Formats: sequence, structure tokens, C-alpha cells
Amino acid sequence: MTEPSPAPDQEAPPETPAGQVSHPPLSLVIITRNAATQLAACIASVPFAAEVLVVDSGSRDDTVALAQRLGARVIVQEWLGYGRQKQYAVEQARHDWVLCLDADERLSPALAAAIPQCLQQPACAAYRFRRSNRFMGRYLRHGEGYPDWSLRLFDRRQARWSFDPVHEKVELRQGATCGKLAGDLLHDSAETLEAYLAKQNRYTTLAAERAHALDKSASVLHLLCSPLFRFGRFYLLRQGFRDGLPGLVHIAIGCFNSFCKYAKLRELRAAARSRQSSSPRG
Repeated sequence: MTEPSPAPDQEAPPETPAGQVSHPPLSLVIITRNAATQLAACIASVPFAAEVLVVDSGSRDDTVALAQRLGARVIVQEWLGYGRQKQYAVEQARHDWVLCLDADERLSPALAAAIPQCLQQPACAAYRFRRSNRFMGRYLRHGEGYPDWSLRLFDRRQARWSFDPVHEKVELRQGATCGKLAGDLLHDSAETLEAYLAKQNRYTTLAAERAHALDKSASVLHLLCSPLFRFGRFYLLRQGFRDGLPGLVHIAIGCFNSFCKYAKLRELRAAARSRQSSSPRG
């Protein structure tokens, strides 16, 4: 395991032609594991990055070698959990402004133009932008899959990743502001439906465990109503039906996720009560 101390932000800003305004140097930060088929397109979509940092958690494919061939600085770090792994990576970056992407994400041309322009004179400490998710061969443009606002560009002196085990997010320091940028972050996952379902199963388990750790409970109404509300909000009100069959499958899985999360939470609470009742009393 490689654990270097954070490098100071000592490099000179990128040079620009006469008459143009330079922007603060930016580190592209990517966490990876077995991402060799997607990493090159991710890196290529951010040509203005002064540094590309890849933090790998034990890839068995060509990810590390490919990243090095593409000019990235690579750190190997055992998996810490989603939030902790991303924050660890941010802390290793050479520059304070960081853009955090997953290997299966890339910037659209519009977003790739908007980021260096906004960094010439940053008005905010962080920026978010729309994320378009590719599902069953189609980019979703409605419902739960879009606009999926994602905060990925920020000054690490003013923000950090949360340590949530799943659905981690960037948290701003008090007083820091967040802006919006035009253009889409394209989530071009190549996973099969089987792999997607397996991932959702892991996510619902992590979400249930987190809720249990916070001493939350789930009633039968949670199991019944949460999927219905989710369907009404995203498939009807936000017109997920306009994405055709992929939109229908996406919301159906999302509704089942809601049901499974609360079912797993009830199972955890029941197991905890059983252990308490069976433990010897002093």
C-alpha cells in the first residue's frame, strides 16, 4: 500500500497565449478498480487538467499500467469505502482545485469548455453540473436518471467528501457557496443489467446498515409507500416514461431498491432484538 503525504501546491499555473487569462491548476482525481476499458476516455475528456491522479484499490486488469502510460500519477490504496477513498484521493492531489470523476464518466464538450472558463475567476468554492446516465444503451433524459445534479468540482480547502459508506457527497465548509455549470457529465457505464442489479443489492445493504447504525426504524408503511412515492415522483411527475423501456426498467429497479432497503433495515433490527433477548442478564 502506498501512502504518500499530500504534495504541496507548488507547481506553476499552466501557460496561456498572450492576452488570455490563465486559470488555477486543476487536478483530475479518479478512483479505480478494474477500469482499463473506460479509463482512457475519462482522462481524454479533461485535456486541461494540470495533473491526473489515479488512486487504485487493487485492479487485476491493466488499469494501473494504462494510467501510467497515459501520464497519470498512480497511488495504490486498499479500499476504504466510497467516501473515505475519494477523500483520501483528494488529499493526495497536487492542486487545491480538484475534479473528481469515476472511470466510467467523461465530460461532454460543453462541460469541458465551461470548467476552465469558470476557473479563470471562480465565483464559488464548488460547482455542480447535470449528470446523464446511460442505461440499457440509452442516455436517460428524464425521471430519476436526469438531471442527477452532481458536485464534483471544488476547492478542497473549502469542501470535502463525506464518509458515508454509500451515496457519498461533497460537503461545503460553512459560508462556502456552490455554483452551476452548463453541459453534462456523461455516465457511460458498460455494465450489464445483471451487474447493475448486483451493485444495487450491495447499495441497499449498505444503506440499511447505515440507517440501523443511526437507530432508524422502518414500518410496513415505509415498505409499501416509499416505492409508490418514488414511482409517482420520478416516472410520472418528472416524466421518466419519456425514456421508453430503459426509463421503465430504471424506475422499477429504483422502487424495488426502496422496498429492499427498508426490508433489510427491519431484518437488522429484528436480529438485534433477538441477540438482546438471548444474551444472559446479569
